[in-house]
Amino acid sequence: MEYVLAAIVFFVVLYVISAIKIVRQGYRYTIEHFGRFTRTATPGFNFVPPIFYRVGHKINMMEQVVDIPGQEIITRDNAMVSVDGVVFFQVLDAAKAAYEVSDLYSAIMALSTTNLRTVMGSMDLDETLSKRDEINARLLSVVDNATESWGVKITRVELADIRPPADIVNAMTRQMKAEREKRAAILEAEGQRASEILRSEGHKQSAILEAEGERESAFRQAEARERMAEAEAKATELVSQAIASGDAQAINYFVAQKYVEAIGKFATSPNAKTILFPVEATQLIGSLGGIGEIAKEALGDHVVKASAVGSVPVAKKD
Repeated sequence: MEYVLAAIVFFVVLYVISAIKIVRQGYRYTIEHFGRFTRTATPGFNFVPPIFYRVGHKINMMEQVVDIPGQEIITRDNAMVSVDGVVFFQVLDAAKAAYEVSDLYSAIMALSTTNLRTVMGSMDLDETLSKRDEINARLLSVVDNATESWGVKITRVELADIRPPADIVNAMTRQMKAEREKRAAILEAEGQRASEILRSEGHKQSAILEAEGERESAFRQAEARERMAEAEAKATELVSQAIASGDAQAINYFVAQKYVEAIGKFATSPNAKTILFPVEATQLIGSLGGIGEIAKEALGDHVVKASAVGSVPVAKKD
């Protein structure tokens, strides 16, 4: 009797131990009652009576990744490219992931592969190489909508590599080189044009400034000649007034000045290297004295006798 009781206690303890299920964090267990899903076991301690209940599926609820194997895809412009990528997903509903699809990983891989062919097959080669973000977004939208009924959320779709054929790569390299050479030639031509424009502007400004300088110089010269003429006219007027008032020295000074200027013009003439000037200083003084006598006779007895350079005035006659 004691053995029977011990056996019963042993089987009870064994039954209780086998009914205890510890679910790790990040996982969910589906509990089945005679093959029918009843509930989902959450992380921690769970009591699942054996024989009547059992664990159906252990579902990983963490974000996971599925590799998309390399695919040969023909683009819209009949170019063959090799593409591979990765799909990140997370199970949100353990029951749907366990019972709505037979093999979750294989289903996601097949779905991603077929949609990748569809999306990239509708694009040109240049678009497939330059619009990766657009391809990723379109794939994410299509695959996520398809897996929603499986209790799965597609978080990201990334194309790992796109490999065009070698001949297309060589053609693209030559095209890029030609394009860059064309851009360099255009930039060089634009630089030369800008340089010519700036040089022309510089010549234009220089000519304008030179013309303005010549105009200003001519204006200044004309103004100087005008003032010189005014001064000469004023001097002539003063000399005339002095002569009219009976000052013979004024006419001597005026004639001597013009005489010296005429001699100076002979000396600075570019056609004459040597000037023979047989005029003596006494002759110049005599000429001036003669001019003074003529002025005296013309003006009357109140005219003072003119003298040459260094002469002294003489007394008036009674």
